[in-house]
Amino acid sequence: MTTKFTATTEMPALFDFNDLEMSIYHWWQDNGWFKPEVNPDADPFVIAIPPPNVTGALHNGHAMFVSLEDLMIRHARMSGRAALWIPGADHAGIATQLQVERLLRSEGTSRQEVGRDEFLRRTWEWKNKYAGRIEDQLRRLGASCDWDRERFTLDEGLSRAVREAFVTLWEQALLYRGPRLINWSPGLQTAVSDLEVERVEEQGHLYYFNYPVKGGGSLPVATTRPETILGDTAVAVHPEDPRYKALVGKMCIVPVLNREIPIIADEYVDREFGTGAVKITPGHDPNDYVIGQRHNLPVINIMNTDATLNANAGPYAGMDRFDARKALWADMEAQGITLRVQPHTHVVPRSQRGGEIVEPLISTQWFVKIEPLAEKALGAVRDGRIKIVPDHFERVYFNWMENIEDWCISRQLWWGHRIPAWYCDDCGEITVTREDPDHCAHCGSSKLRQDPDVLDTWFSSGLWPFSTLGWPEQTPDLQRYYPTSIMETGYDILFFWVARMIMMGLWFTDEAPFHTVYLHGLVRDEHGRKMSKSYGNVIDPIETVDKYGADALRFTLLTGSAPGADLNLAESRIEYSRNFGNKLWQMSRFVWSNLDGYTPRAEPDVAALDLPSRWILSRLSRLMSNVDRLFETYQYSEAGRQILDFMWSEFADWYLEISKNALYSDDTATRERVLDVLFYVVNAGLRLLHPYMPFITEGIWTYLSPDDKPLILASWPVANAAHVDDAAEADFAILTGLVRGIRNARAEYRVEPARRITAHVDAGSHGDLLDAYRGLFSRLCNVSEIDLLQPDSAAPEKAAATVSADVTVYLPLADLIDLDAERQRLGSELDNLSQQIARAEGLLGNENFVSRAKPEVVQRERDKLEALTASRQAVQERLTALAE
Repeated sequence: MTTKFTATTEMPALFDFNDLEMSIYHWWQDNGWFKPEVNPDADPFVIAIPPPNVTGALHNGHAMFVSLEDLMIRHARMSGRAALWIPGADHAGIATQLQVERLLRSEGTSRQEVGRDEFLRRTWEWKNKYAGRIEDQLRRLGASCDWDRERFTLDEGLSRAVREAFVTLWEQALLYRGPRLINWSPGLQTAVSDLEVERVEEQGHLYYFNYPVKGGGSLPVATTRPETILGDTAVAVHPEDPRYKALVGKMCIVPVLNREIPIIADEYVDREFGTGAVKITPGHDPNDYVIGQRHNLPVINIMNTDATLNANAGPYAGMDRFDARKALWADMEAQGITLRVQPHTHVVPRSQRGGEIVEPLISTQWFVKIEPLAEKALGAVRDGRIKIVPDHFERVYFNWMENIEDWCISRQLWWGHRIPAWYCDDCGEITVTREDPDHCAHCGSSKLRQDPDVLDTWFSSGLWPFSTLGWPEQTPDLQRYYPTSIMETGYDILFFWVARMIMMGLWFTDEAPFHTVYLHGLVRDEHGRKMSKSYGNVIDPIETVDKYGADALRFTLLTGSAPGADLNLAESRIEYSRNFGNKLWQMSRFVWSNLDGYTPRAEPDVAALDLPSRWILSRLSRLMSNVDRLFETYQYSEAGRQILDFMWSEFADWYLEISKNALYSDDTATRERVLDVLFYVVNAGLRLLHPYMPFITEGIWTYLSPDDKPLILASWPVANAAHVDDAAEADFAILTGLVRGIRNARAEYRVEPARRITAHVDAGSHGDLLDAYRGLFSRLCNVSEIDLLQPDSAAPEKAAATVSADVTVYLPLADLIDLDAERQRLGSELDNLSQQIARAEGLLGNENFVSRAKPEVVQRERDKLEALTASRQAVQERLTALAE
């Protein structure tokens, strides 16, 4: 075992992430530090990875979940927990089958031609070739998974778990096979889940026509899908709509087919939409299906699985659904019952994979009676056994679970878990068993046929938290690491995956599969748009890692959004994170270069420290307390931002600069005390940042670690309450306030940086403080002399003043600038501003411009005038201050 990462003797000027990140990663993995056994007797902390599809390449959603989960795992490991992150992949039934079918087509054949056995052989071959690609990409981001425990949803153990779950549900009478309305993909020729359907707003048409009423008269109706008129079994109106009350109970006639259907009243009808009357097609619309059940309406299917119409469509049988739409409408026009067609934006369900319009279709499928499972899942969130972060998603969860429909679990695919059900050709009964049967369980016949369908991918992934640990066997891993701790994933699959894991976990193990659900948002482009190839705004995470390093991308994702909130990802933010990494390396290298053989004390001697040292230790202690509090409430982004602000804005910009006085002095004791503090702060900062930026922090640790223990196994820093020093923070705030004021004055009056100036100080009650830290002003703002004014002394004339607490610093302007030249420059600037203001006022005073220009253009001119006026006032005030 290698406990020290090989490093050069000299710490280089920059961290070469392209050369070192994967070397560090393999060093971690080869030493077994990703395994929970590194803390063998500790309480477990377990995350089961949301299994990526074996077909996929890494995208920003993967980068987000990897960054978040790795942060959680690394923090738990450093906190002494037995941290286990279970990796794996999903067989992704539809997506993978599509890839292999596309490959077969390129070879001039098809899955039907090669047959099921050969197709599955080719699919496993394809999976074995490509499955490792995304896992390698996860490694690029630093995912500290226990790869020895990697699982795949079609491996032998998980397949056994899937079969056990199916058979158990069958034995409990919670499975049934029958006709129901489902999402049908004509292109894929299978039922698909709601997740595999994208509902997109598209421009279509609203078709208005008169439904003939039996006995005379008509009822105006509007529809977006005229072809489904052929499957209508009722027309509905609102029970309180006075326009149509007299028609309720009458019959109307389906156009062309001349089939009689009732006019019914139902509160579902929106009186304001269309005509206020709605055609009801239970066989081809989910809302109509519910209404049909409520009114005991017949269900008529007019469509074949290839989206052509069947015999129930009468003269349109065999026609494509959209061709039938045109033909039927033309025939209705000929009958004189059409009214008008108008453009209409509506939601169109499209297959996520195939792109074609998905049809609601009555189909014989396998279903889970979901209500008993849903009741358990509702109870676990209601009583707090499972917490959802952010908590407003609990309301969404409750709403969905309280209105859940039975779950269609069968898919007409070949790639996946084959349904373990056999049909008997002799007695027609179904045999469901844990082992493949050789005879019918009902009549003993050997004439059995296995169901050709496979299970919905979400069925197997719903078992993921416990099947990955060996269930249904009571394995040592299952006993030690289940239930898991946190399920982290995107909020967009709360229903489709997370809810199913909760239901399945509670049902099969009688325990909640995790105590917390952490939901992250979507990663969008810098303008808030969804990333899409059509927009040309896709940021490839691996290309980003190649350009900026994994740490930069991780830190940007982790600090960019709150739980459940979308992140607008701009490349400039990633570049900023890269720059912060460089700054971290440089400040650490500065400390390393000054140690020169000195071994710092583990704990600085606070009693012997000066004000800046006591201040930075106090600020560090507060930071560590804040970070712990924020981690406890899953506010990782805010914790990361506070760490950055401390390390860059307080430690680097202030303490590091101030420390140079001591480091370059001849006082060994003072120098060593400052080195103790510098080392202590950097050491703590590296440990705080490691879950965010694991590679560069481990690289720095190689040079600055106090022992041979790697940073990945170092302990999480603990705040020292004894370091909190309110007085030191208050006094130091006075000094920094004055420094900022002097710097601002120098910038405002354009005093060249090298010019040394004199400061006259009315120290108020802080004379000793100002006297003690004269050198601080010399280093930080190039003040050559501090002149402490006597009490009641008059303020210098023509001086710039800056105030902090009861301390006022005067900077004589004659010492700062050439007064005549500055007055001349300011005069010219004032003239220029006045001319611009006059032009802006003239434009805004022009009624034609104000009335005809776009509102945003007018507002932009008003904002410009306001800014110019403020600038002119500031210049006038400076001229007044310089007046003779």
